[in-house]
Amino acid sequence: MFPHRYGSDKFSYSSEGVRAVDVDVIVVGAGLAGLAAAHELTAAGKRVALLDQENAANLGGQAWWSFGGLFFVDSPEQRRARIRDHVELAWADWQGSAGFDRLDDQDSWAVKWARAYVEFAAGEKRAWLSSLGLSWLPFAGWAERGELKAGGHGNSVPRFHITWGTGTGVVAPFAASAHRAAAAGLLAFRHRHRVDEILIENGTAVGVRGRILAGDDAGRGRPSNRDETGDFELRAQAVVVTTGGIGANHDLVRRFWPQRLGTPPARMVTGVPAYVDGRMLQIAEDAGARLVNRDRMWHYTEGVQNWDPVWPGHGIRILSAPSPLWLDALGRRLPAPYFPSYDTLGTLKHLRTSPEIAGFDHSWFVLTQRIIEKEFALSGSEQNPDLTAGDKRGFLKERLFGKGAPAPVEAFKRHGADFVVSASLDDLVARMNALTDQPLLDVATVRAQVLARDSQIANTVTKDAQIQGIHNSRRYLGDRIGRTSVPHRLLDPAAGPLIAVKLHILTRKTLGGIQTDLDSRALDASGAAVPGLYAAGEVAGFGGGGVHGYNALEGTFLGGCLFSGRAAGRHAAAHV
Repeated sequence: MFPHRYGSDKFSYSSEGVRAVDVDVIVVGAGLAGLAAAHELTAAGKRVALLDQENAANLGGQAWWSFGGLFFVDSPEQRRARIRDHVELAWADWQGSAGFDRLDDQDSWAVKWARAYVEFAAGEKRAWLSSLGLSWLPFAGWAERGELKAGGHGNSVPRFHITWGTGTGVVAPFAASAHRAAAAGLLAFRHRHRVDEILIENGTAVGVRGRILAGDDAGRGRPSNRDETGDFELRAQAVVVTTGGIGANHDLVRRFWPQRLGTPPARMVTGVPAYVDGRMLQIAEDAGARLVNRDRMWHYTEGVQNWDPVWPGHGIRILSAPSPLWLDALGRRLPAPYFPSYDTLGTLKHLRTSPEIAGFDHSWFVLTQRIIEKEFALSGSEQNPDLTAGDKRGFLKERLFGKGAPAPVEAFKRHGADFVVSASLDDLVARMNALTDQPLLDVATVRAQVLARDSQIANTVTKDAQIQGIHNSRRYLGDRIGRTSVPHRLLDPAAGPLIAVKLHILTRKTLGGIQTDLDSRALDASGAAVPGLYAAGEVAGFGGGGVHGYNALEGTFLGGCLFSGRAAGRHAAAHV
């Protein structure tokens, strides 16, 4: 058992006067990747110090807040729905989405990570997680349907498997493992320990140094103080960095915003807690790690302001099936393939690079009550209490057989600042204009978009790509039963009232970061591993410094934390 608290007076030295290690491995960051690494290390009998600048309530990090989607290939859920998937189809989709174009440099390890991850998702990933007690909804979701090209971005088939328990359920077995290891004397939690430096001696990572922050009983996800109460230094044979990305640091998001996505919005909502600040990236670089692909990032275009926020600027993503009409800030329909659930970054690029609308930071969904009842879900564990609680009966009762929208969706419709409801289109547009600094929408323009869309509903064959997509969606049993509404006219009074939602850019994921090899060892500028230094999760671009390339297939963020954290823990355990 090692000391309850490390401080400058707790250090030990060998008889030769050389500083001895305090633990075998230091893990910096108590999110999912850090917990996965700690799980592997303590299972191997290694002593671990788990450091995090937040309090104990935040164990699990931002993964705890997630929807819990995981990417599987050729799963029982897919086979049950007669979906034919296999590793080569998934690999073709991944390559078409990633667009790796820096293969001799920044993508050299990312592409290896990508292939390994697809094989993991088609292989032992499910059995491993099942052995830890995880299970999934009976049908896979169809996220990121893509750019309407067979060889381009997007999932050819549904692969998004929602975990019973959402992100909270994914975190749970790894958090429980950490608590068991702590009880056994193998793991020490070091909450409110902010790492400011990775100690490098003779080219090897030997520990960390930083400041102890004052106690703070803020609830999970809420901002905490940064008052410093003392110094600390810890020594180990290896250091694993798992501190996440930059999503809450809008200054960094704007600094690395790529020119290909146009101009960054003046105003964004934030999809992650304030502690996702990106500060450890610079600290790792100062220690000799190489940062790559920093211009690659993943932000959503369907963000709404949380009417009951937890962190500053708290935004929630609307997960919609394909039916809502998507209009730009001037009331014009977005072109194909920029429909709900299709192409996240393609839509973002269109909104930020089209000259006449790039100066506006919002767009609009227009839909009906019938659509919102079946097609709207909200991302996040707290927005899905039935799934988070694993309440299968409650899920079936509310989502499949209940009347009205799910309770959290209905709450946003009633209380959300970005939602307007009306029985008439003229009044709806007037209410939409009331939510912007100037009235940008012309009712005749909006009506023309709605009528053109509605004219294509009468037949099951159509020239309209979005309506084609709705029919395609309903050919998949999972979407037909619980996700995609029967095609209908937006102006059908029986489907009303009409609803409009003002959509904001929602910051979320960093796709680049610390370059690592397949053992999650941090690499330096020459491509050599920095001895003793590992990186996993979002801080490493979920593996290799950018496993997703330019585009993600969804359900791959939590899995990337697990896969890269596991690799770091296993390799470090074998070499310390």
